[in-house]
Amino acid sequence: MFTILGIPSQALFGQLLLGLINGSFYALLSLGLAIIFGLLNVINFAHGAQYMMGAFLTWMLLSYFGIGYWWALLLVPILVGIFGLLLERLLISRLHHLDHLYGLLLTFGLALIIQGAFRIQYGVSGLPYGIPVTLAGGQNLGFMFLPNYRLWVILLSLSVCLATWLLIEKTKLGAYLRAATENPTLVQAFGINVPRLITLTYGGGVALAALAGVMAAPIYSVNPNMGADMIITVFAVVVIGGMGSIAGSIVTGFALGLIEGLTKLLYPEASSTVIFIIMAIVLLLKPAGLFGRRV
Repeated sequence: MFTILGIPSQALFGQLLLGLINGSFYALLSLGLAIIFGLLNVINFAHGAQYMMGAFLTWMLLSYFGIGYWWALLLVPILVGIFGLLLERLLISRLHHLDHLYGLLLTFGLALIIQGAFRIQYGVSGLPYGIPVTLAGGQNLGFMFLPNYRLWVILLSLSVCLATWLLIEKTKLGAYLRAATENPTLVQAFGINVPRLITLTYGGGVALAALAGVMAAPIYSVNPNMGADMIITVFAVVVIGGMGSIAGSIVTGFALGLIEGLTKLLYPEASSTVIFIIMAIVLLLKPAGLFGRRV
């Protein structure tokens, strides 16, 4: 085992791996938040609760119906996405013409209701969910042991983030979405159903949160508080990258995960606050965020 800057290589690469894993979830969750805010102008504080729902539904499909991880990876984002469609159509759509604060308060209340319902039913102790057999084990790289499931999480998160960015930035559907946020009246004049487009966009952002929940179930403890523990950090990631910036959320999510991982090794006392320190510095120097545009 060799050392880098006096740090054992196994410890350094282990923390970098941990940072990449956390960054994968930061990127995926902040991507969903950025889509909802950037295209709908809704601050979705229920995003953490929807992430938690994804993890719980994954556990419930296995425990009650015997449906394993791979089917859950497909079914759970669809089910939670449908739940998001209903929320947007029945509640959130009524607030589009009001100030952002009303949407924030509504989604914050929804988060408390969802989290409370799961806490009443399942308590606060974590529920175990095993790693799928096909992704068990790992690779011995000589300087560290790389678990297969951790590698899968990183690669899947990168793939989903890239595919989502390409969909929004490089396709006709993405152009319709961006145009609908700039001038919905004009877009509707071309025969495009803007309210339906907005509803589907919110459902897609929620589905991304649920997908992150499925991926998190074998790594983190499945419990009602897992979304509340994550959402504040994810909001900080979105602010640093730039509210509504798709690329900013992806790049910042992975970068801050790595920085957090290194901080745990170099100065553990600051690991829980380093992201918020960076957020404060960025807001002082560039209030719109690193990739945001001044309005």
